[in-house]
Amino acid sequence: MRSVTFLIASGMFMLALATSALVVLPFLQLHELKPLPGLKPYTAAELRGRQVYISNGCIYCHSQQPRDAAFAPDAKRGWGRASVAADYYYDHPHLLGTMRTGPDLFNIGARQPSADWHLGHLYQPRAYVAQSIMPSYPYLFDVKDAADQGDRVVTLPPGAAPAGKVVVATPDALDLVAYLKSLDHTYAAIAAPGGEASKAAKPVAAN
Repeated sequence: MRSVTFLIASGMFMLALATSALVVLPFLQLHELKPLPGLKPYTAAELRGRQVYISNGCIYCHSQQPRDAAFAPDAKRGWGRASVAADYYYDHPHLLGTMRTGPDLFNIGARQPSADWHLGHLYQPRAYVAQSIMPSYPYLFDVKDAADQGDRVVTLPPGAAPAGKVVVATPDALDLVAYLKSLDHTYAAIAAPGGEASKAAKPVAAN
């Protein structure tokens, strides 16, 4: 009987310890976190684009968390400074990602601010990066004989558009690009209590 009681008590103690380490301590550290100067709330279009990003599984190939130079050469890759908790103040849920089949997108809006580039790259990635393994997203676009008034025609490299046709971005494509362009964290960062602040880093051109 004593051994059973001891086993139960030990299990409860370990559960309490794990809860303290994984829930309580982070909460005490981060519950008063404020958005950093330079971090802007998402617009309605950017929030819709964020949902397009999620629904198309972009998080499974792209991270949004550059690491410290002590762990990875992310800054040298042009992905920017190491991220801090306050960078994700407006992200519910966060989209940190764990895979890097493609480049980190934490600062893609700074690396590549051109909406035309993003639209074309979504339609046909290999027209922009020959060795890209990223899938194309043709269902985010309409192919027409001629553009209608108000259409956003995608400017593509020669040979990327179907002959005699125009490629028009759908609202989902435009919203997704708005979200990607919003990913610019090149401002200076202040770490949470007990952490180390990160300085602003200027990303290099998109890859």
